[in-house]
Amino acid sequence: MKLWKVAEFNKNEAKDIQNKYDLPAIIAMLLQIRNIKTQEEIEDFLQNESEIASPFEIKDMDKAAARIQKAIDGGELICVYGDYDADGVTSTALLYSYLETVGANVIYYIPSRESEGYGMNTGAVEALGRQGVNLIVTVDNGIAAAKEIEYAQSLGIDTVITDHHMPMDELPNACAVVDLHRADCESRFKQLSGVGVAFKLIMALEGEYCDADNLLDNYADLLCIGTIGDIVELKGENRVFVKRGLLSLENSDRPGISALIENSGLTGKPLTAGRVSFTLVPRINAVGRLGLSGKSVELLLTEDFEEAESIARAMGDDNAERRQIESDILKKIDVEIQKNPSLVLSKIIVIDGENWHQGVIGIVASRVKEIYGKPTIIVSRDGSSAKASGRSVEGFALCDAVAACSDLLTHYGGHPMAVGLSLASENIELFRKRINEYADSIGSMPFDALNIDLKLNPAGVSLEIADDLAEMQPFGSGNPTPIFGFYNMTISSIIPLSNNKHIKLILSRDSATLSAVKFFTSTGEFPYQKGDTVDLAAILDINEYNGTRSVSVIIKDIKASADNTEEILESQRIFEDFCCSNPLTKDRLKSILPSRDDFALVYRFLKSNGGYRYPVESLVRKLGYRLSMGKIRVILEAMNELGLITIQEGMFSSNIAVNEVSGKVSLESAEIIKRLTEVAK
Repeated sequence: MKLWKVAEFNKNEAKDIQNKYDLPAIIAMLLQIRNIKTQEEIEDFLQNESEIASPFEIKDMDKAAARIQKAIDGGELICVYGDYDADGVTSTALLYSYLETVGANVIYYIPSRESEGYGMNTGAVEALGRQGVNLIVTVDNGIAAAKEIEYAQSLGIDTVITDHHMPMDELPNACAVVDLHRADCESRFKQLSGVGVAFKLIMALEGEYCDADNLLDNYADLLCIGTIGDIVELKGENRVFVKRGLLSLENSDRPGISALIENSGLTGKPLTAGRVSFTLVPRINAVGRLGLSGKSVELLLTEDFEEAESIARAMGDDNAERRQIESDILKKIDVEIQKNPSLVLSKIIVIDGENWHQGVIGIVASRVKEIYGKPTIIVSRDGSSAKASGRSVEGFALCDAVAACSDLLTHYGGHPMAVGLSLASENIELFRKRINEYADSIGSMPFDALNIDLKLNPAGVSLEIADDLAEMQPFGSGNPTPIFGFYNMTISSIIPLSNNKHIKLILSRDSATLSAVKFFTSTGEFPYQKGDTVDLAAILDINEYNGTRSVSVIIKDIKASADNTEEILESQRIFEDFCCSNPLTKDRLKSILPSRDDFALVYRFLKSNGGYRYPVESLVRKLGYRLSMGKIRVILEAMNELGLITIQEGMFSSNIAVNEVSGKVSLESAEIIKRLTEVAK
């Protein structure tokens, strides 16, 4: 369950934008909500397809271009040193391709995620030295490689850094350090990905007469994939890269990209940022996650169609393997949670397992975070050492929480929403305890939120509005696909689709009728029935079938209109804090202490319904809002302790079975009731 947050909306401002710039009403409203209001901002957002700022705004770009040009002119061996994710791979392919085109003596190097890890390492530098490399140019890494760059210097190898990650306190001693986040860098646009910085570098190498539009014709496809893959904000120059790149991808003259699109099943379909993000990028990342990123660069560089098809097939296989590994780990976690529900009661979820693939634990952490709405860290043990990856919820800086436990860690890094770390396996339990003590110390944790742009009247849904929304594309980080709220909708029909893998709802309000689809939910899993009044959070899409276009309403979340979501979440948190022995006021403790009548209400409901197989939070509604979420949780736990019911609750399913019991049962004898009664006195 997520807390729905509807964006603040100024109707008068939106009306002014609509009239002043002659825009459709829906576009004007979204621009106002997203704080894009001036003529310059609106034109840059909606119309700019080629204007890019001078690369020389970026500190040290002149030094970088000069040193690389010297190497080109002198025939020195240059190595483009990249990274194994989509941003690093496209950065490598872009710069290598350009340097080869202008006659440079150039090779590239991608470290193995599994055996070398992120960034430069001395083993790789030494190997490059043996090959006769004179100059290393990093892309999408290098800002934290001070030691490795010093080592390269000792071997007679110069280094130029191009990166977009946050610098350390001291910059590496390289020939040039091109990083937008240097304190002394005055460039206007700071949100470039690694491939964006690499593109600025080739602009600088083109010199005074650089034709950025021509360079975009040649490299926008690579720019698009890397920019989307790195989840940087799709504003400013990033928006230019992606808009141009999507057009270029549909007509790409790179055999590798054409083969990748075909193998992904996207041939003939309009390419959107979403399709690139969820279909192309994962295939490139999967290769890196499984340790063979060089294949991705080969795919993007090859001019041989047969080789491209072969590599694309292999990447598709790698992606399928990655998905299977991810699924296997999630199943193991689900079993652990069912056996030990306390794993997900703490403010920060920390779950560990033996030899879980380090390349996918970040994706797994994201999935668990989405299900439980809490910051999540997944730890993979490998004997005495362990590595972990974490994902957070909006408003909680997970990197700060990890830093507070730094004395337990051998390595850590990241940003507010994602972290990576290493530690000794023997310290995992202490780390779990300490990071949650940090969370307890900072006050109230934010609830995971679903951000809704606008409330819509169902009568206003039309193909015209869906077409208008296309003007806001590409959607992505910083410009998410608009989510609309439809409130107080009555369910008229629930229709199974695709052998009951999905459902279609027919809903109505007043005289308006709405058809909406909820994917990956069967009729048996859907906790609502005909006649229920619900709120929908949904996106609008255009469906094309047999030459006919129609608007599709795709449900992202659904809740009962009468639900007070914040109240339900807050009461659940009180229960969790009590279970974790966190300090609570007596008033809060009493709010979850049930009476005998409360027990009777829940038991009669479960008995008359033959148990319950829907999410537990939906019991608040089923019981007519007479009990808080916390009370229901306490009652279920007490009944489970006393053998009245059996609860199986995991990530993907929930089931409460009523047991046959002979004789009377003393509710007060349940441990949770005794403990709660004692502390609430």
